[in-house]
This record gives sequence, C-alpha cells and structure tokens, in this order.
Amino acid sequence: MTQVILEIDTPLYRLLKSAADEHHVSLEEECRQRLQGNEQCSPYLQALLAELRAAEEQRRAGSR
Repeated sequence: MTQVILEIDTPLYRLLKSAADEHHVSLEEECRQRLQGNEQCSPYLQALLAELRAAEEQRRAGSR
C-alpha cells in the first residue's frame, strides 16, 4: 500500500474536521464528498485532488 503524506494548513484541517463531525462522517469521507463536487471546491481541495491524482498515477506507473 502506498502512503501519502499531505501538508494541510491548520485552519483548513480544523474546518474539514468540523464539517466531518457535523455531518457524522469521517474526515476522509468529507474530503471525498467535497472533491466529488458535492461542495464548492476550494483551491486547497483542488490542489489536494491534483496531488492525490499524481500520486495515484505514480503508483500505477511503478507497478507496471
């Protein structure tokens, strides 16, 4: 399994964690819902999505 380490500023993390708690979902699920377009994506989340996609592409390229 590939491990991805992300650097997220503290206010954004707190905002996402608070929203996840409010919606009774995990932080991961909150991020997934936002990234799938259920919420207006912030520039931070768009950057996160780009990083996750790049990591996935790198993982796939390495396993070939």
